Amino acid sequence: MKARVLVADDDAGVRYTLRGLLEDDGLTVEEAVDGEAALARLEQEPPVDLVLSDLRMPRVDGMELLRRVAARPNAPRVILITAHGSERHAVEAMKLGALDYFRKPFDVDDVLAVVRRALGMVRLEAENERLSGEVNLLRSLVFVSPSMARLALLIQRVGPRDVTVLITGESGTGKERVAEALVRASPRADKPYVRFNCAALTPELAEAELFGHSKGAFTGAVRARPGLFREASGGTLLLDEVGELALPLQAKLLRVLQEGEVRPVGEDRSFPVDVRVLAATHRDLPQRVAEGRFREDLYYRIKVVTLLMPPLRSRPEDIAALARHFLARHTERFHMPPVSLTPALLERLTAHAWPGNVRELENTLESAVVLSADGTLDLELLPGGASTLTPQAPANTLREKLDAHERELILEALAASKGQRTEAAKALGIGRATLHDKLRKHGLLNEGEEPEQ
Repeated sequence: MKARVLVADDDAGVRYTLRGLLEDDGLTVEEAVDGEAALARLEQEPPVDLVLSDLRMPRVDGMELLRRVAARPNAPRVILITAHGSERHAVEAMKLGALDYFRKPFDVDDVLAVVRRALGMVRLEAENERLSGEVNLLRSLVFVSPSMARLALLIQRVGPRDVTVLITGESGTGKERVAEALVRASPRADKPYVRFNCAALTPELAEAELFGHSKGAFTGAVRARPGLFREASGGTLLLDEVGELALPLQAKLLRVLQEGEVRPVGEDRSFPVDVRVLAATHRDLPQRVAEGRFREDLYYRIKVVTLLMPPLRSRPEDIAALARHFLARHTERFHMPPVSLTPALLERLTAHAWPGNVRELENTLESAVVLSADGTLDLELLPGGASTLTPQAPANTLREKLDAHERELILEALAASKGQRTEAAKALGIGRATLHDKLRKHGLLNEGEEPEQ
């Protein structure tokens, strides 16, 4: 792909000359009549790789353009064009972040040398950023797919910026691993990292756990506790399954995010906290907002940046790498000889929809390793949640045939709804609890999954 250069100069003759020179060198060139027009262009897509700006322009001059561009996230690099005798301004511009400069009247070879050197640095910085992002994410997740590589790049860009991040995606995709990668890319990496599952406790206990409580604030509070926000102060707090947070707690969380202080249960004073909040959920939060089950103001407060963890079925190229990783992990864990990933097994794994995503894949292979023999996984031995991968015995009785047909209908509904059980239940014309019972009946539940209430 050609590099894209924006030339900002109020002199049409200079713009014409630079455009012709750079296009002849294989670049895509756009023009802006002054700094204000250049800033307007930078708000649009596609992104610009490099800006060449005159120092003196009406409305917004080159120095002001440089300052405002440098303050932008993912800002392009800037080269200034200066008049003869403006070396002092050029030095000041370099201190403000300009990559280089050249003088008017300019020499063709000098301009090309400066631009080529600058674009080389831009490409190197982009490659370093991409590799750093992949290294951070690869320490938590195994992947080879382009979609995960793009996510890694976003993590590397967002991690160092102290903003609230909402991590979305289906259950079992690895949202906590994304949070870990964000922490590693953050200046808070060496500070406390605290995780809290918002669905794990009753609203009363969750409030005391998050915000702390005084001694005697409620039955069983035999001593005061600071709460997770204060324990994480200076570091990062992950609110997993934030969509399950009760409405009264949502209001209190919003106050903490806005004011930077918490008030423990039973206390009449507040305590300052400095915490970066990450939130994760498999829920459709906009839908929950529309249903009145999640505060709209809190939703916008936690989604300053949203990162979507793609489901496993959308990145089948990752299945082989994940399978090898899990096989190696569990053979070592159970002190067993290495197990090979045969072409037949890989074909079956790749063909499966994996409604439970990476968690389902790992549980499937863990069970298969335990039951394997002679260093080879037997397809007939794949149990429980992986029974969709196992050749089924022929159905002989009417009941067996009906059960087999019901099972296939459930799998089709789950695949069509991308693993969303509420939608699958609606498509089948049954309740979610009934669907859960049928999943258990057909061995389609994830290992250790709790029954529906």
